[in-house]
Amino acid sequence: MWGKVGTSTTTCAIAGAGPAGLMLGMLLARAGVNTVVLEKHSDFLRDFRGDTVHASTLRLMGELGLQEEFMKLAHQQIHRLQVVTDDGPFTLADFRRLPGKFKHITFLPQWDFLSFLAEEASRFPNFRLYRDSEVTGAIEENGRITGLRYRDATGEHELRADLTVAADGRRSALRQDAGLRPRVFGSGMDILWFQLSKKEGDPGGMVGRLSNGKLLVRIERQTHWQTAYTVRKGGYDEVKAHGLDWFRRTLAELTPFLADRVHEVRTWDDVKALDVQIDRLPRWWRPGLLCLGDAAHTMSPIMGVGINLAIQDAVAAANILAGPLASGTVTDRHLARVQRRRTPPTVMTQRLQRFLQSRFLEPWVRGEGRSTTPVVLRILKRLPVLQAGPARTIGIGLRPEHPAPELR
Repeated sequence: MWGKVGTSTTTCAIAGAGPAGLMLGMLLARAGVNTVVLEKHSDFLRDFRGDTVHASTLRLMGELGLQEEFMKLAHQQIHRLQVVTDDGPFTLADFRRLPGKFKHITFLPQWDFLSFLAEEASRFPNFRLYRDSEVTGAIEENGRITGLRYRDATGEHELRADLTVAADGRRSALRQDAGLRPRVFGSGMDILWFQLSKKEGDPGGMVGRLSNGKLLVRIERQTHWQTAYTVRKGGYDEVKAHGLDWFRRTLAELTPFLADRVHEVRTWDDVKALDVQIDRLPRWWRPGLLCLGDAAHTMSPIMGVGINLAIQDAVAAANILAGPLASGTVTDRHLARVQRRRTPPTVMTQRLQRFLQSRFLEPWVRGEGRSTTPVVLRILKRLPVLQAGPARTIGIGLRPEHPAPELR
């Protein structure tokens, strides 16, 4: 059943070992469902992936009995999200106002989080993770997806499955091959990611800096600052045209305590451009196929909620599908239930992201808000109790999921 040569079979085949794919694989394995997750890389070591673990995910770890082991991973706890303008500091979200036990969000390398999920899933004999296995397309028979094709070091293979799940990201090969096309929403900004070293005595936390039509976000990590500089859509070439010296001076002006480290951006190869995109599939499924996470809905990096949405998708899918998969009775109706469950929080979150981008961030990076602190920041400073709203939206989400008893 688990052979990789030629054609093999399983109950659920999952393309992509990201947060959605590995969480779903682990939960299905807990429920006794034979599951294979395929990952095209040999490891999880990729820079500038989302590293936010939200309060709702921390609670999920507790509900699954994994909290103690999870908290042993090296991480930072962030209790407030601040924005600094030329008028001074403002608190956008105060996670200390969250309900429940976890009154913070956590940052840890995504590769550590994924390795943790993979290790926990591997404790179950009905789980397999195929590394270096690139999914190349779907197997379709009589209008139904009956598995996937993948390529590894030994050649081309087919994996037949009762259910195939596309959790292989915004450029999902499965989604494309199955003919599912997302609705793309416009975005007027891109993000340039880079790292700067951290020194003892640096102010910590997660801080956005708004000044003179520029936006910089710095996120504290164990050994460095993960840093994002926002530009207008397609504006990377414009930044490069100004030259590295201009870019370094701009960084030093925005965050003076990092001025002695801006030389660590040695060449433009040290800067990675992220094409900010928001999209969503009108229909997340076809007979035999379900899309989750970025394969179903690409989120803006605003609020850092992409991982949380993906994990909540996986929990909802496991709750609905584990029983039918175990009994061999999964139908299109079950797949439609997953989409109905997860569409409202996805739509509402994307609408909020689009509103924040179009009303605040995009005008700012176009230079239309050069010396004005956004009114919403002034209101939140005047009425701190309102800081609980953004904290809940970011830290918990609009529809947090809980694992069914049979998955715990």
